[in-house]
Amino acid sequence: MAAAPLTLESSLPTHLGVDIPLVGYGTYKVGAVPHSTTIKYTPDRSTAEIVVDALEAGYRMLDCAEYYINEEGIGEAIARCNVPRKDLFLISKVWNTTVYKGEAAIREAVQTTLKALRTDYIDLYLIHWPVVGKHVEGYKVLEKLHEEGVVRAIGVANYTIEDYEMLKMEMKIKPVVNQLEISPWCFRPKTLNYFQNEGIVLQSYRTLRQAQCLDDPLVVKLSAKYKVTAAQLLGRWCIQHGFSFIPKSTNRSRMEDNLRLYHFEIESADIEALDAQTRPETLKDFKAKYADCVVRDTPMQGDLSQVPKSYTID
Repeated sequence: MAAAPLTLESSLPTHLGVDIPLVGYGTYKVGAVPHSTTIKYTPDRSTAEIVVDALEAGYRMLDCAEYYINEEGIGEAIARCNVPRKDLFLISKVWNTTVYKGEAAIREAVQTTLKALRTDYIDLYLIHWPVVGKHVEGYKVLEKLHEEGVVRAIGVANYTIEDYEMLKMEMKIKPVVNQLEISPWCFRPKTLNYFQNEGIVLQSYRTLRQAQCLDDPLVVKLSAKYKVTAAQLLGRWCIQHGFSFIPKSTNRSRMEDNLRLYHFEIESADIEALDAQTRPETLKDFKAKYADCVVRDTPMQGDLSQVPKSYTID
């Protein structure tokens, strides 16, 4: 029996019975810039103005985070648009500093997010990075929050196979999602296959690489072949792999374009060609980013002796 065609309403089932929408809107650096980010700029519009555009364009899953320091603006946008809460899928992530501090801090962060987003529950709550020596205990707090009904589903972000194996030894509730950077230039089949085989939905950020690779020769060639934009090609590549796709743009017309993924299908040979774009230097960059981020904004920051010595990067 042929698989059902993908549509704007498509979602990915999870073991907790909470379906993950196939496409959502990313809010990193939307109207605000986190304090410890390495690349800074001055936003020219408010978070609320931009997220209103996203909601009006048709997005219903919003990917938020404590670290992004813009959840109040997102809550304001939701209130302005009067989208029924039941039609929204709100994700948030707890930041390293909070995970490091422990349960009381995590509970306080959840309440801050609920107030900012003007809601009484979160659809999906994630550990943002596997903070060295702290993420397993942090995840146990998320399990409690799920059992208490504060969050409908829980998951992780940026976990390696080894991070998950460590968590697996002590968790009671399997994560529904692992949110990872996934693109043709950061395609790690061993890791991706592992988590898919574990029954964990993969949610992709930076698939569009902040527009840095939209002029890649292969992308240009295939975009012309399918008569779509480069961003649409990459989004379709993502969802054809079965990943939940979280694009981000602050431009209204590009927001709309990034949702138009359902009128074409990429041939298998072209999917394979895109899969083959990852290079050793990209994996080296991933390793450096991971080593920085699993201790960032904690007392361990800068101390590479705290970072795991061996982990799967491909």
